[in-house]
Amino acid sequence: MKAKIIITPKKAVVDPQGKTVRSALEQMGHQGIKAVHVGKYLEIELDGTDKETARQMLDEACHRFLSNPVIEDYRLEIE
Repeated sequence: MKAKIIITPKKAVVDPQGKTVRSALEQMGHQGIKAVHVGKYLEIELDGTDKETARQMLDEACHRFLSNPVIEDYRLEIE
């Protein structure tokens, strides 16, 4: 099994990296970009545990360690 985790800043949080990337893209001639949000992407390979157990374990890991729930949201997918 493989888990994919995408962590992004919450919409209400200022994202200085995103602003820098947006500005750089604009300076390179790319117009019409309203906003950029820079986040993290993780792929975690799992042993043969069942999906629900894996989801619970990784949800806890995301909430306690991999993301900062005060300023970040995460999306967890298990294949």
